Amino acid sequence: MTKTVAFHLQKGGVGKTTISGTLACQSALDGKKTLIVDCDPQGNVSSWFLQEAPRYELADVLQGRCFVNDAIVEAPGMENLYILPTFGIGGTLKTYSETKLSEEPFVIQDLIKEVAENYDHVVMDLSPGLGMLERYALIASDEVITPMTSEVFSLDGLEIFIHELQKLRKNLRSNVRHDKIIINSFDTRIRQHRDIYQAALDSGNYKVYLIPVDPIFRKSQEAGKAPQLFKVHGRGMKDSTQIVFEELYKDIWK
Repeated sequence: MTKTVAFHLQKGGVGKTTISGTLACQSALDGKKTLIVDCDPQGNVSSWFLQEAPRYELADVLQGRCFVNDAIVEAPGMENLYILPTFGIGGTLKTYSETKLSEEPFVIQDLIKEVAENYDHVVMDLSPGLGMLERYALIASDEVITPMTSEVFSLDGLEIFIHELQKLRKNLRSNVRHDKIIINSFDTRIRQHRDIYQAALDSGNYKVYLIPVDPIFRKSQEAGKAPQLFKVHGRGMKDSTQIVFEELYKDIWK
């Protein structure tokens, strides 16, 4: 049975796109047919892997302008990785979420059910907000994982998100799982980072993953490549970073 995983926190700049895209690459490199659904109106994960805007995007599928298979494209140079893109052309997804989505609360859930049978793993990249688009994407997921940074504001965002997710589960009868937190750009030498890590552990029954500062993410995104495969002057992803993603991958899809 295909599992769908979403990454979300209602705060920007915590690495949702970086983590979701890297995890999807890890899945594809493991030989699993993997689909990224870009639910962020900014379309950052789509811009990462696709150099040209496709003919159709997610908003076209949701509005019935095309079939879902017409919009899904394979990431160039990356076997097993497919994308249901958003390129923010005219703010199409944002406009749809603000005007029409309220009439179709389960449209994303129905979409995921339709495509899931053709893929081993589905990864959803969400925007920082917590509007209808993000809420309906969350209930379409089997599991949501929260990325954050070692900042007090990220910790506040985590507490708010936990509370909002509880309401979402109740109001929309969702069983979405939430027991993993990722602290991005973690530096064990900095006391505040260690304190935030402990606070994340104390926030509930969560497993916390620590991703170190790694310049390979920015550089691989600029090059449109998978971080695991990209190298600069012979240097690629840090071993400690690779270990975290391998552990995360196994824990999600074990």
